[in-house]
Amino acid sequence: MREFITLSPTRQGDHRSLVLAFFVVLPVQFALVITRRFDLVTVFIPVYVFLAIPVVSALANDPQRFLERNAKLQWGIMVCVYGISHVPALLLLKFPNFQGKNAFLVFFLVFVVQSGMIVQHLVNNRLARPASAPNISKSFNWLSWLIAVAVASFVGGLMAGLTPFKPAQALAMGLIAIVAGSMGHLVMKALKRDRGITNWGSEGKSVTGASGLLDRVDALCFAAPVFFHSVRWYFGL
Repeated sequence: MREFITLSPTRQGDHRSLVLAFFVVLPVQFALVITRRFDLVTVFIPVYVFLAIPVVSALANDPQRFLERNAKLQWGIMVCVYGISHVPALLLLKFPNFQGKNAFLVFFLVFVVQSGMIVQHLVNNRLARPASAPNISKSFNWLSWLIAVAVASFVGGLMAGLTPFKPAQALAMGLIAIVAGSMGHLVMKALKRDRGITNWGSEGKSVTGASGLLDRVDALCFAAPVFFHSVRWYFGL
């Protein structure tokens, strides 16, 4: 969250909203996760917080670029707090005959998503096809993406034994995770291009493109909530 906000221009009128985001929204969201209030976890930020943030900003009496400033803060909260909070939430799902093994769900999610990202990068380098969105990512094209999705989904199916899923279920959940994660990674790249940076690190530049923490978990920010709620709803947890 700090990395995201640091590279997003703010004004004095945003200070109250920033205090709300860091010292109220963030701890409350994780407190809801810890206490397993998953129905409230789902709506707390997208409903209550998204309505509260512009109210607090309006009370600061600064209308300049009001919509843009609030959208940036809401987006930062959505990605960096809402998305990531669903990773530890996986540890608290109660599957029959799977007690004490939920860490494997987190491992499953991370391994499938990262496997897909690596495969996409390697396949793209091998095929050297034109990028489908060159202004956002030089390494994204639909063929390499489809291959990566297929491979990551298959990897998920192979990992069924570590999860409460049957092989077909694991493959389907792997498919959901990699599609959400890879698309999220592309969106986060678009945000970096908008800010004119190559990474979310403190200096805003990097040779590897991954010097900040957000660079390393950006795909999970999208994959985690989609995966979590897909699992929860499918299994009625």
